[in-house]
Amino acid sequence: MQHLDLEVICQAIDWLEKPVSGAFDEPVWLCTVLSTFGSSPREPGAWLAARSDGLHRGSLSGGCVEDDFLVRLMAGEFTTAAQVIRYGEGGHQGAGIELPCGGLLEVLIERFTSCDEDIMHLKALRAALEGRSPRLRHITLGEASRRVLEEDSGLGERVERQTDSDGKMTGYQLRVGPVARLLLAGLSPVAEACAAFAVSLGFEVIICEPREEMLASWDARNTPIAGVTLRRELPSRFIAAGGCHAATAVVALTHDPRIDDLAMIEAVRQPAFYIGVMGSQRTSQARAGRLSRSGGLSDEEIGRIVMPIGLNLGSKTPAEIALAVMADIVRIRRGRERHAL
Repeated sequence: MQHLDLEVICQAIDWLEKPVSGAFDEPVWLCTVLSTFGSSPREPGAWLAARSDGLHRGSLSGGCVEDDFLVRLMAGEFTTAAQVIRYGEGGHQGAGIELPCGGLLEVLIERFTSCDEDIMHLKALRAALEGRSPRLRHITLGEASRRVLEEDSGLGERVERQTDSDGKMTGYQLRVGPVARLLLAGLSPVAEACAAFAVSLGFEVIICEPREEMLASWDARNTPIAGVTLRRELPSRFIAAGGCHAATAVVALTHDPRIDDLAMIEAVRQPAFYIGVMGSQRTSQARAGRLSRSGGLSDEEIGRIVMPIGLNLGSKTPAEIALAVMADIVRIRRGRERHAL
């Protein structure tokens, strides 16, 4: 899931706990993209949260769908606990919105109030997004609509339809797991380019840097990258303290063995979906030997490390190398084999 999803849930919780009017009766609507047919800027599972005054966080389609939904919301629609609406190809109830791509978009709209049960439900979703136990939401539609939340493996489609014994649709099953995280071991021009790419791709980005000279240079430039968290500590220490979850990519791009090697030694002990380190074929072979001899890593553990890192695009500049790295991370995250590219 994307970092924007975490921002949406946090905003929904904040609105319910701190209503503008001071009266704890101001509902919040959570919209979930259920399915898309044709081109769509948001994938199934994406969220938007909104209030009845039109304030909102997140997106569903990048424009027309949000505008129509907010107009109808401010007009007093969507009073039920949960309902589904469809946009595109004449499928939208009421306004006949046609998507520019000519596709279809189904949206689940849920109404949350400030009751303890609703707030605890949202807080459990926030915990799942922050890297704790993945959760599975069961949303039942109709007059007896309800929400059930249970633990989950995190594996499977983000959105699945639920049916009864007669095949009639009764609701949806929605998976919520950790926000995709990019953990960069150390500052470097390539790491900074990767960070900028990753933020635009919806990753939570964390850079761990313990070297005083690099931190002094970063502080002197006073040009922080929006959406990037800088931690002034060893990457290996942050990783060992629980900084990795199954949706984390750990990347070392400094050419400094004190940073890169220690990060790799800790990363292979974690459930990160991608672990990579920069270097030529010759440098990578030497590093594999060090990790085996000094780090005590097995062949299987070393085999988890992508080195040389990234797709072979013939990259030369920091931006080109970062593009190759992020493209490879996205490839793995989407389950694509290299030969399929």
